[in-house]
Amino acid sequence: MGDMLLDIVAWMSSLSPMWAYSIILCVAWLENVVPPIPGDMVVVFGGYMAGLTLLSPWLVIVLATVGGTLGFMSMYAIGFRVGVGLLDPDRFRWLPKKRIRVVQEKLNEQGFALVAANRFLSGLRSVISLTVGMAHMDTSRTWFWSSISSLAWCALLTGAGVVVGENWEIVSGYLQAWGGLIMTVIVIFVLLQLIRHRRSQKKQQD
Repeated sequence: MGDMLLDIVAWMSSLSPMWAYSIILCVAWLENVVPPIPGDMVVVFGGYMAGLTLLSPWLVIVLATVGGTLGFMSMYAIGFRVGVGLLDPDRFRWLPKKRIRVVQEKLNEQGFALVAANRFLSGLRSVISLTVGMAHMDTSRTWFWSSISSLAWCALLTGAGVVVGENWEIVSGYLQAWGGLIMTVIVIFVLLQLIRHRRSQKKQQD
């Protein structure tokens, strides 16, 4: 991933602003579809270039936001289509479709908080967008909250690039630490849920 990032950055540095903006847009979209793409660091580098007045910070934020939102909604669309197939009454009859519909209803009621937080949950963005799509959550609200999430995150990354300047690569360490923290919290949450489930089963057996 480091070599890929350096290649993209070197390429951006040698291009005109128009092409640099195009790369930011495309990479911001691609990182949702192909998670190994280092989209966040490309946005940070865009912020660094904006700090040198080579790019406009506002355009970096806007294009990264648009790319991130389109990427989220692309995976949402895939999940939406897959979800339709899974709930086909004539296919996959072994699936508990009534329970799946119950989960969909709960996500529709409470899942938009997850959509709003998706950009801050490193490593889970594609999973969240697919799951939200499979749950058939309202498309317009999903667009809205994914846009808000992307805007807040991209503004933060661009600002970081402007502030740290030529030391923009140090942001990578902070992003990795943040991703590790998020994964730790998720693992603990899952373990707690498993323990809770087992305890409830024991009580029912008693």
